[in-house]
Amino acid sequence: MLVVLLYCVALAYPVAHRETYGALALAFLGLASTLPTLAAAFFSGAIADRYDRARLMKTINLISLLATAGIAVDLVVLPSRPVPVPGPAGFYLPMWVVFLYPGWAVVAASTTLFRPAFNASVPRLVAPAELPSANGAIYAVAAVVSGAASLGVGVVLTFVAPAFALGVAFLLFFATQAALVFVRTDLSVSRSGPKRSLAKEATAGYAYLARRRGLLELTVTALVTNFLSAVALVELALYVASWLDLSQGFWYGAMVGVSTMGVAAGFVIAPRLRFESRAGRAIIVFTLVMGLAILALGLVRSIWLALPIVFVYGLMPGMITTVFLSTIQATVPDEMMGRVFSADEVGSMALIPVGQWSGGLLTLSVGVQGTYLDAGGSIVLFGLVIAAAFGSMRRLGYRPSELGPSRPG
Repeated sequence: MLVVLLYCVALAYPVAHRETYGALALAFLGLASTLPTLAAAFFSGAIADRYDRARLMKTINLISLLATAGIAVDLVVLPSRPVPVPGPAGFYLPMWVVFLYPGWAVVAASTTLFRPAFNASVPRLVAPAELPSANGAIYAVAAVVSGAASLGVGVVLTFVAPAFALGVAFLLFFATQAALVFVRTDLSVSRSGPKRSLAKEATAGYAYLARRRGLLELTVTALVTNFLSAVALVELALYVASWLDLSQGFWYGAMVGVSTMGVAAGFVIAPRLRFESRAGRAIIVFTLVMGLAILALGLVRSIWLALPIVFVYGLMPGMITTVFLSTIQATVPDEMMGRVFSADEVGSMALIPVGQWSGGLLTLSVGVQGTYLDAGGSIVLFGLVIAAAFGSMRRLGYRPSELGPSRPG
């Protein structure tokens, strides 16, 4: 879905205003989901640890499905009246863009609620030794489907109206809803002790994260790298259209699709690295490579060089996610796991909308190339800092043979 929205907003203005009005409109798209996403992330873990996770996933996905339908209606009706907003002289938002923001906020918040319930369900069914392979397989399949959908969206955007391209996202949410019908319904968590408010239970997740120094440093690492990645990647549509000088939707879809294929490959490769005992050090190395890839994108102007570079960039989040999920699932108690996932999500993703906003402002100041060079160079510098200073994260890891069988599910 985000592929369609970013593309539509980036090309909502004449060519002369795309790097000014378009950059700010993209930044507003990120900011529109900030508060709903953070609120959802704060409570998502407590909800996942309180209610049956299977039923919860079905309800949340249905909300995403309905919100996607609402955005599609907006793109079909396409009200175009300009809405003046603060910014550069003459800056405005088309009315249909204004209507996109709340719809995207609902989708972003509902998917945020979905993730802890899903990720906390995996170790109920899988032995600790199998967690890397299970996470890799699950997310590799998801990434392949997402990458194929991105390529399909790029083709559709080239030939027909964006509303039809959004139908791809609708079909994926619909397929997910159909698959959830077959999910077992005994994934509720055994609880002990007095029942507390959702706010107090959510706060317990942060307290647990604070006590686990290695996990806390990992969250800080994700916070900074996600912010800097968002600075560059929110401008990907402008990178393709302005820096690479390719305005056809196919090439933007190709960049997103190839990146997603890299993510899928990362999910498959990571379990083969046998990272369990050195999880923290593996994430540090992957972070450095991610920064170098973003830096390299700012140095090339050929799509044929940008595509393999963006594939390498995609590898890194896939491997980092596999290492992170497996480490949490193997070492955190089941009754606390959803809250730890959500606490990390708030901590690690809180600055993504700010990064998207900053990317718009930075692009206004130094252009698309400067944005990629600054963001990539900053990630590399930060990777060197954490390699030297985050001792608990360097020691982070686990040994599957010491953890016993999987939890009963």
